[in-house]
Amino acid sequence: MTMLYDAYELGRGWAAGATAWARVSSGWWSSFLNPLAYHHGAPVAAAALDVFAHALKPRGKPAFGLHRTIVDGQVVEVREAILDRRPFGQLKHFERVGIEGHDPVILLVAPMSGHYATLLRGTVERLLPSHEVFITDWRDAKMVPLSEGTFSLNDYIDYLIDWIRLLAARGERAHVVAVCQPSVPALAAVALMSAGRDPARPYSLTMMGGPVDTREAPTEVNRVAKERPLAWFEQNVIHVVPFAYPGRGRRIYPGFLQLAGFMAMNLGNHLVSHWEMFKHLVEGDEESAEATKAFYEEYLSVCDMDAVFYLQTVDEVFQRHLLPKGEFIHRGERVDLGAITDVALLAIEGERDDISGVGQTKAALTLARNLPSHRKDYLLVPGAGHYGIFNGRKWREIVAPAIEDFVRLHGGRAPLRRPGPSVLPPVEIPPGAEFA
Repeated sequence: MTMLYDAYELGRGWAAGATAWARVSSGWWSSFLNPLAYHHGAPVAAAALDVFAHALKPRGKPAFGLHRTIVDGQVVEVREAILDRRPFGQLKHFERVGIEGHDPVILLVAPMSGHYATLLRGTVERLLPSHEVFITDWRDAKMVPLSEGTFSLNDYIDYLIDWIRLLAARGERAHVVAVCQPSVPALAAVALMSAGRDPARPYSLTMMGGPVDTREAPTEVNRVAKERPLAWFEQNVIHVVPFAYPGRGRRIYPGFLQLAGFMAMNLGNHLVSHWEMFKHLVEGDEESAEATKAFYEEYLSVCDMDAVFYLQTVDEVFQRHLLPKGEFIHRGERVDLGAITDVALLAIEGERDDISGVGQTKAALTLARNLPSHRKDYLLVPGAGHYGIFNGRKWREIVAPAIEDFVRLHGGRAPLRRPGPSVLPPVEIPPGAEFA
């Protein structure tokens, strides 16, 4: 199926032209050279065109843009380095220049769910002052040539195991922090490494808003995945990459389709957010408007997933619940969560999460039946939605300190450096967008 993707690309071309026109027009309405700029209707016209341009403009992969952090009150340069590069992703290190490598190592596992790893920019920024931070930087599937093969949930687990071993080979076992969807493959990877008594197995695994067992408090997302047969997803949401991209001919689940689904679930909230942004611009409150823009700049940047990975995830995680039932098979080996005996587990959930319901992540603590209770912990974040547990004020003030304390309790040796004021202004979640 290519027609829908071709139509989307045509729309992107139209949007690029419309965005350019709207930006120029917005600037004209607010320019001192325009004799009508002082008319009472000019700010309204300029603001409306600005919001229109922001909503429609085509987007690519954003940059992390984290060039500095604060360690012990001192500004420290941050450089991005690639430790390992593979067809469908790379392991990125946020290297703090001049800092000795005695802080705990965090492997931040970004979701492969339609957004780039840069969605976790705020997550990385908050962890940087007191940790060595590495992140899984997944690649847009439409950019991967067919000659590189497909990517499955099993490949995802392989990538994680290899990267955990790579970090251990550098001299320090890692603490893994999985955000949302990767809670499942990360938990499976830890179980497999534990079963094999792998010396590189991580000290701890933190799972944040992950669908470990979606039979607990099922959400609308879970119900949609459960009620439709797998064939429906294959026939209706799987498309083929157009000729213009390196991955031409690859079967994928387009990121723009997933984004459309999530936007539709909370359309009212998104409309309110854009209305608030419009009002801020009219009133000259650029700071508040920029906060909303910054959120949507990231949220509207989407990428595609390989169809094999997407369909396997729908089938085995959301429909058949193989991991919590003890029936998940990886490369011929059954994944037994009972094999986890010394890797500490922390489950974090948002009270208002409408993507992964309360109890779905916590289920991992019960499933790891042979792990001593003193190596298990749970945090329910009051009032937090799905996005709010890893970005924004609740992440910085409630969740991150809990992870820091957990990391140092289970394997960390360095004293905790509580971060001071951030060098970069924090990006707040705009009103009405907390759901994501």
